[in-house]
Amino acid sequence: MPEIPVADLVAAVRQLRRGTVLVVGDAMLDRYVFGAVRRISPEAPVPVLAVERELAMPGGAGNVVRNLTALGAAVAFVSVVGDDQAGSDLTGLIGGQPGVEPWLLVQGGRHTTTKTRFLANGQHILRADQEVVQPIHPRLADRMIKIAGDAVAATAVLVLSDYGKGVLDGDTARQLIDAARAAGRPVVVDPKGRDFSRYAGADIVTPNRAELAEATGLSVDTEDGVVAAMRALQAAHGFGAVLVTRSEDGMTLLDGARLHHFPAEAAEVHDVSGAGDTVVATLAAGLASGLALPVAARLANIAAGIVVGKVGTAVAREEEIIEALTPERGALRKVMSRSAAIEQVERWRRRGWRIGFTNGCFDLLHPGHVHLLEQARSWCDRLVVGLNTDASVKRLKGAARPIQGEAARSAVLASLATVDCVTLFDEDTPVELIRLIRPDVLVKGADYTPDQVVGGDLVQDYGGQVRLAALLPGNSTTATVARIKG
Repeated sequence: MPEIPVADLVAAVRQLRRGTVLVVGDAMLDRYVFGAVRRISPEAPVPVLAVERELAMPGGAGNVVRNLTALGAAVAFVSVVGDDQAGSDLTGLIGGQPGVEPWLLVQGGRHTTTKTRFLANGQHILRADQEVVQPIHPRLADRMIKIAGDAVAATAVLVLSDYGKGVLDGDTARQLIDAARAAGRPVVVDPKGRDFSRYAGADIVTPNRAELAEATGLSVDTEDGVVAAMRALQAAHGFGAVLVTRSEDGMTLLDGARLHHFPAEAAEVHDVSGAGDTVVATLAAGLASGLALPVAARLANIAAGIVVGKVGTAVAREEEIIEALTPERGALRKVMSRSAAIEQVERWRRRGWRIGFTNGCFDLLHPGHVHLLEQARSWCDRLVVGLNTDASVKRLKGAARPIQGEAARSAVLASLATVDCVTLFDEDTPVELIRLIRPDVLVKGADYTPDQVVGGDLVQDYGGQVRLAALLPGNSTTATVARIKG
């Protein structure tokens, strides 16, 4: 594939938000239980996990939806859940995603697939699965096909996310592919199992290397072997294209008769779970927004490299893909959205690093600010700065402030070696941001008392510290503005 200018790739990333995608497949609930292990149980030779917090998010086909919304695409989602608490929780999580039209049908007596991962000090120690793998009720399957058949005309691409839990069993996948082809919509399939004839006629299938070997019965230990198996799979089932994910060997795309190889993009690998969902989502968003298949696959490869560097089933956001394409942005990489900052903190915490947090307007950065940030950084391994948005500053300081806009204030803060992450908050106080970041140490200036520090009680409740930084006399933005006016 000819080299594409970076500026064109960045424009392609921004184009992803125009896509509309229909996702049909097996929805799951992913739970994460985080804690610390400090002793072995006296009852059996097993570790005792002291639970510190829990997290739940959509998994399976739900993670495809989550990745699509992270790219800004609009999504219709059709799936089936059980009439249990996990199904209710999953329905709420899906419904809370921006730009999603959910159609989660409920089957009485069915267990919603739930995967619970237990992590101690950032390392997996156990995964517990709750599921019943069986086809959904035939009447429910007919209703699901009818809903998806209506929705396919209102979206640009159909994704079938098959995790083998029963939603796409029987001839359901074939009926959905037929409906999409009748509507002139391309179909992207993330397959499962040995029999790919169920997906015959799909435009793109995205097996990993092991799935390719299982589906074809051919060896995929060499480059030539992978390509031969791809061609065999394409010919056997009339697929328009085959995209094989190959872990550390990157991805290979067979687009008609043309081959494209994309080297692995990951700088470091923490967790590969969900990377296939990211590939499918980015690929579908690209096709739905009018990108050529090789360009969409290139972006999908970059997105996969981002998520494997994160903990758990994660997503790749527009700004993260752009950062990966433009490493020369340097310090501006430290300026992150709230969700990206939370994920970055999780990666730091996994390494055992102590997280610090401070906040402010930082309008016209002066030596007093620098002095406070130096002290804050000395008390932690990584320092997150919560920065008031322009609207927040105006409410706090008056219509004449800020002197510098939030983009300029973010850039100046990010250029400091003492600052590791800058994230904006629009509220009057950073308490919600503090609740999400959960810093080990919360820092404010010594013009406060500990009981006056917003979020201090929250941090102390879970065992964190509140530290007051000594002030550097004679420095303030207000005084600087007065001198300028004078």
